[in-house]
Amino acid sequence: MSEPETLDAALLRRFPLPHHPEDGDKEERGLALFIAGSRELSGAAQLAGLAALRAGAGKLRIATSESIALGLGIALPEARIIAFTDDEEGCIHRDSVERLVKRCEGVDSLTIGPGMQHGPTLADLLTAVLESGGGYPLVLDAAALGLLPPLATKLREWPGGSVLLPHAGEMARLLECDREVVAADPLAAARTAADTFGAVAVVKGQWSFVVAPDGRSFRFLGGGIGLATSGSGDTLAGIVGGLAARGADPLTAALWGVYLHGEAGRTLTRDVGRVGFLAREIPDLVPALMQAI
Repeated sequence: MSEPETLDAALLRRFPLPHHPEDGDKEERGLALFIAGSRELSGAAQLAGLAALRAGAGKLRIATSESIALGLGIALPEARIIAFTDDEEGCIHRDSVERLVKRCEGVDSLTIGPGMQHGPTLADLLTAVLESGGGYPLVLDAAALGLLPPLATKLREWPGGSVLLPHAGEMARLLECDREVVAADPLAAARTAADTFGAVAVVKGQWSFVVAPDGRSFRFLGGGIGLATSGSGDTLAGIVGGLAARGADPLTAALWGVYLHGEAGRTLTRDVGRVGFLAREIPDLVPALMQAI
């Protein structure tokens, strides 16, 4: 099996992002929908949504718990907020699933998972989305990942393609193996996930690996230890979801997302410090990093 290619600016020029002419409008840059956040993790939805806008998405909608919807709308006035009912544990209430699936119609990308709580109704939501037959890219992160093993066949058949964004622990749950197995060979784990789920699989870490369903693989030297901070993964999910909304295919969105996220970390390491910078500082660097390439 071939060695992974190095993910750098030169490689990204082989995977160009969609061009948006000066006379275009926000509709042409796509509608990104995020089903994200919970009572205890409202910031995850905010970070992901902000990152999607910084990645160039034209329109942003966030479906989130009604308990945090008002505050999120004030904190992120650029977004349309859709409130759903949750249960005592902070999971999506069963009565909200059908309405959320209906809200997915007409979107250009759908990201599920940042800041959400595990629970059977989240599995019901994922199943209903995958059975809806939508043609948009799916970006799956955090709580959504551990629920995927029984849905592998449905995900492989998803017409819009998908991106999985686990760290080592989440990849272990995804593959139903020990975390030590993933840590010992993250590239092999990403290859297994890409093949099993028919998705672009990312493993985040000091070295991040991206593997496409057709077996192509890529390696990125991460942006430093400072990126291992609360909310950092939410910003990565937001960047990828925003790029996908603009029309980037799942592999292109994942490659650019990993690179932009990592280079933002490298910049903050230089300008702020090796550790101590905040996830909320990452999205603001994304537009200039894209423009440089």
